[in-house]
Amino acid sequence: MNSGELLERSLAYALGSVAGVVPGSLGRGTPCGEWDLGELLGHLDDALEALHEGLTGGRIGLFPGVPGADPACAFRTRACAVLGAWAAGPPAETVLVGERPLDVRVMGAVGAVEIAVHGWDVAQACGRPRPIPVPLAAELLPVARCVVAREDRGERFGVPVAVPAWAGLDVRLLAFLGRLDSSPGAGKGEGGCRPEARG
Repeated sequence: MNSGELLERSLAYALGSVAGVVPGSLGRGTPCGEWDLGELLGHLDDALEALHEGLTGGRIGLFPGVPGADPACAFRTRACAVLGAWAAGPPAETVLVGERPLDVRVMGAVGAVEIAVHGWDVAQACGRPRPIPVPLAAELLPVARCVVAREDRGERFGVPVAVPAWAGLDVRLLAFLGRLDSSPGAGKGEGGCRPEARG
């Protein structure tokens, strides 16, 4: 798995979702019951800020920065910065999250999961559902299964949702992270989160 490519594809998907954000919509509810759309976009921007810190400075702080006035614009700007930093190459093979070392490839893959799934949340909140592309979901699902532990449930991700045996990998990814895609035709192809400090 190429973490940089996975991150780039997740960002491309999320950017497409953020394009649906219109003025006056930031108070809308989201699949993340504790956040409205503005707060969700602020969290996404913070996730990108953390990735950028790791890629450029080799260390991720444990507390988020102050969100900007236009979170959709901030997300687009930060996404470009993260892609540029990844292309330039990280300063080392590991980054420090607080005082704990983390392989930069793992950081990129975990970031890709969060960005893609929250990109789906944004699209749902905008009333413009966009399924996560099945090939992307196929690569993100094993990452999610490796990194989301029991103790993350209820704090970082919702309780897994049951889906039919025929559900596609996109629906399985969402369900594993506590979301149910009920849009027409969802998951027929082949194949709640809460605010938190970083870490």
